Amino acid sequence: MEEAQVVESKDGTISVASAFAGHQEAVQDRDHNFLSKAVEEAYRGVDCGHGGPFGAVVVCNDEIVVSCHNMVLDYTDPTAHAEVTAIREACKKLGKIELSDCEMYASCEPCPMCFGAVHLSRIKRLVYGAKAEAAIAIGFDDFIADALRGTGHYQKANLEIKRAGGNGALIAEQVFENTKEKFRMY
Repeated sequence: MEEAQVVESKDGTISVASAFAGHQEAVQDRDHNFLSKAVEEAYRGVDCGHGGPFGAVVVCNDEIVVSCHNMVLDYTDPTAHAEVTAIREACKKLGKIELSDCEMYASCEPCPMCFGAVHLSRIKRLVYGAKAEAAIAIGFDDFIADALRGTGHYQKANLEIKRAGGNGALIAEQVFENTKEKFRMY
């Protein structure tokens, strides 16, 4: 049996290439098919007036569990991005909060909120199409990602962030100690 090869691309990402003939092409075809569904969903969301041009599908065992698009305008909810909506719907449909046996295909590189949701849901694989710059180029800002990278200016965020002091912080911390036995999640 041949060994897998570790391959590093120009942008520094690392992947494992299978030694089996045709395996990489089969994975690329599969990824293309599911990513195309996410892109179709992005168009559907714009056509319906539900939100921006973002789509996501959650896949389990080569079957689409849910296919969702951005619902920010329809739900009047700034957190109703395609990826978050897809995670919420997949969890409901599958009856669980951990999607570790699932993959997500997103039409665009997830924003920090969506990436956080992907991480918290334990999705095992994320494949995205467009880079965030494509969304930024048409007016979708990514000031949170820029701030995390240390390159952003809080132009739109008129927001003060402060940790509570005194008793407020203490009682907020105690909730974790007082409930830890009830929440053994993973």
